Amino acid sequence: MSTTSADSATSTNRLLEALSRSDYQRILPSLRPFRLMFGEVIYEPNKLIRHIYFPSSGIISLLAVAEERSTLEVGLIGQEGMAGVAVFMGVKTSRHSAVVQGDGKALRMRTNEFNKECDNGGSLSRVLRRYSHSLLTQVSQAAVCNRFHPIEARLAKWLMMTRERMGTNEFKLTQDFLSNMLGVRREGVSKAARILQDQKLISYSRGTLKILKAAKLEASACHCYKILKAETADAF
Repeated sequence: MSTTSADSATSTNRLLEALSRSDYQRILPSLRPFRLMFGEVIYEPNKLIRHIYFPSSGIISLLAVAEERSTLEVGLIGQEGMAGVAVFMGVKTSRHSAVVQGDGKALRMRTNEFNKECDNGGSLSRVLRRYSHSLLTQVSQAAVCNRFHPIEARLAKWLMMTRERMGTNEFKLTQDFLSNMLGVRREGVSKAARILQDQKLISYSRGTLKILKAAKLEASACHCYKILKAETADAF
C-alpha cells in the first residue's frame, strides 16, 4: 500500500463534496492522500476495517467470496462514494473482499476518527444514510442481474459503470479479473467480449479495453444499468 504526502487534500469525491463546508473543514485534518493501485486488496473478508476510503479517481470492487477462489462482484465504488460503509452501520470487520480494479487516488481516514465524526450528528451521517441505500441497491440488483441477464448485457453494464466512475473510455482489464467480476468462466467472458467487439462497441488487446461507442454500448447493457445510474444520481 502506498501513500503520498498531504500537499493537497482537495477532494473530487462526491460524497465529501456533499458535506457542509464546516463539517468538511473539520474532518480535513483526518483525511490522508492514498494511491489506489490496480489489484491491491484493501479489505479482506472477516478482517478488521482500519481505514475508510473516499476515491477521487479509480475504482474499488466489492467481491463476495463463495469459496477459496470463487468470487463475484456485488458492488462498484468510485468517486461517487466510499469503501467502508459497514463501519457506518456498526460493523467492525469486512464481509467482502475489496479490490482496486482501476488505478486512481483516494482520501482515507482512520476508522476511529470516522466513527467520532459520524457520532457528532453532522452532515456526514445524513449523506452516508442516503449513500448506504444506493450501495445496497447495487448489491441487491447484482443478485437479479447475475440470475436473469445474459453475460454480454452484464458485461456492457459493468463497462459503462466503470467508465462512469473512471471518467475514461480506456482501462486495464484481464480476462481472469473479468471472470471474477462477472462470476463466469473465462471462456464465457471471451465470448461476451467477442460479441461486443464484433459489433464494434469495444476493442480489447493486451489487457487494455477501450470503449469505442459508449451510446451503443449503453443500449446493449441490461436494464440494471439505468436503475443503478438513476439511484446514484439521486443519492446527492
